[in-house]
Parts: sequence; C-alpha cells; structure tokens
Amino acid sequence: MSDKVHTCHEDLMRRAISLAKLGLGSVSPNPMVGCVVAHNGTIIGEGYHQLYGQAHAEVNAIRAVADSSLLPHSVLYVTLEPCAHFGKTPPCADLIVESRIPKVMIAHADPNPLVSGKGIAKLQQAGIEVQIGILQQEAAELNRRFLTFMQKKRPYIILKWAETADGFMAAADRRPLWISNELSRQLVHKWRSEEDAILTGSGTALHDNPRLNVRAFPLIRRQPYRIVIDRHLRLPANLHLFDRSQPTICYNLHRNEETSNLIWRQLPAENFLPAAFADMYQRQIQSVLVEAGAELLHILMAADLWDEIRLFRAPHSLGIGVAAPRPLGRLVYQQYILNDELLIFRKNV
Repeated sequence: MSDKVHTCHEDLMRRAISLAKLGLGSVSPNPMVGCVVAHNGTIIGEGYHQLYGQAHAEVNAIRAVADSSLLPHSVLYVTLEPCAHFGKTPPCADLIVESRIPKVMIAHADPNPLVSGKGIAKLQQAGIEVQIGILQQEAAELNRRFLTFMQKKRPYIILKWAETADGFMAAADRRPLWISNELSRQLVHKWRSEEDAILTGSGTALHDNPRLNVRAFPLIRRQPYRIVIDRHLRLPANLHLFDRSQPTICYNLHRNEETSNLIWRQLPAENFLPAAFADMYQRQIQSVLVEAGAELLHILMAADLWDEIRLFRAPHSLGIGVAAPRPLGRLVYQQYILNDELLIFRKNV
C-alpha cells in the first residue's frame, strides 16, 4: 500500500471517528460509532449512531448515498466492527452484504460477546475484503467507556473535584463554598450530560444537598442516574437526592427496595464498592462521574477503582481545610477555563 493510499484511508477513518463523537451522551449502553462510504477516495455517504435504539452508523451512512449504483464499487469505513445480531435494530453486517460493498475498513474489533468476530466473519464469508486496525488507538480512545464496560465488567469511572491553589477541596467546617468559577461549573453540567450516572457519598449528600442533575447544559437523552453511597441509611429523606425527579440508587448494608425512580440496593459489607459497580454493570450503567468528598475519592483511588481524573485548580487559597487527593496517572490534557486550570489524568496501563 502506497503512502498516499494509506493516508487516504486514515483521513477517511478519521472522518468516521469525528462523526462517532457526535453520539456522546445519547447512545449508551451502545458504543459510539461513525461510518463513511467512499468511492474512489471521495465521500458519498456518511453517518453515525445518533440515539440508542435507533439506526446504527452503517445504516445511516449507506442510506445517505444518493447513487446506490456506486456501492458495489465503494469502500466502507467504520470505527467499530459491524454487528451481526438482532438487537434493537437488524444486523449491520447483513445490510453491508446486501449493498454489495466489496471492501470494509474497521478501526477496532468489538469486544461485545454478541458481536466479537461474528460481524467480521459474516462479511468475509460473503466475499468482502476486510481490513482491521486503521486508527485503532484513536478508535479505542473514542470508546474507552464501552471498552472498559465490556472488558472489566464495570462502568468507566471518572473522578472529579475542584481544589484551591494550596490544595484544599472544602472548608474545614464544611460550610458551602464554591471553589471553581461559574464557567467551570457549567462545563461540569456538560460532563454530566455525557455520562450514565453521577455518584456521591453520604457526607457530600448531607453537607451540600446536591441535585446531581443536568441544569446548565442542553440534555439530549434522559437525566443521568443519581447514585449515593449510604451504608447505614443515615441520610434524611428530605434531601434533593430522594425527590424521585430522576432515577436514583442508594447502595447500603440494610435495605432492598425499589419504588418509582428510587432504588435501595443492599450490598455485602465485604467488597462493598466492587459490588456496587458490579450492580451498575448489571443495570447497563456504562460510565460514572464521581462528585464526592475527599474520603470516598481516596477510597476509590486506593482500590484502583478509577479510570480518569478531572481536576479544577482555582487560583485562590484557603489556608486551612479538607485536603484534596493527589492525582494519579498521567496528565493527558491541560486547559485554562478563565482563571481555573483544568487538568485531566488517565490511569497508566
């Protein structure tokens, strides 16, 4: 393969990846997928998985081709292996075969046991040339939530906190205190809209009485799950978390009950947090944004129950207070949000 052709393949797959990103926050528990159909290196159709339960990326891209007579002379680029099973929609691999597309470029194989290898096999059995691995690392980055969910049998866990310039995340007396600026707080609402659940601890729930919903950013799908750790059921019933305005789970040691939008889930004392994340996995919660106090953050980090850290560092100081954790992993992103410094870390793997 010449460098020119290779570059063309990468450019077209890169376009498919950029399309896939548009599905963030609206397709879970499915992966984000983008697709491009090209004829002689020119895009003639493209699409992405837009909403869970609706058409997949391959269907949208093939339907977008105005002249279907070009399909038997085209190449399809897709960020994840096409499905070969009936789920909410028919198998995408069948449509590709029916469209007589002769060549398919796949960025990343699908680890889902319902799909893994079956989509590729179906294409190859139909005589379609299949190549795997174009921009595989970028495709894995795109679907890091989905891949973690499938491979580790738990949600992708994002730890978020704000700290002062001298390393404190709360006042010593726990009085209400905004550390990050208003624009940073608005960004957090965007993040909430992109994840399946927001998790907090009983201390934060009691002292801050948070709503843990999306208010300062447009909501595409539903409000995320709210999840609170309250081992001994000490939180009062009048907190915002228990207002039944959105699905809420309370993990504890004593009570099993499900009512409208409010679930109490009893877990064993031993391996309590792994059991909580295992329960989230069973509920198809693919990602969790943790907005909690220092104690729960420390416990999760010590237990290696995290994948990403998002840290706002404000320019002002407290002098005394609740110390923030020290971030782990490798720094992958740094940006200023007005006068707040945003730092994002990923686990070293």
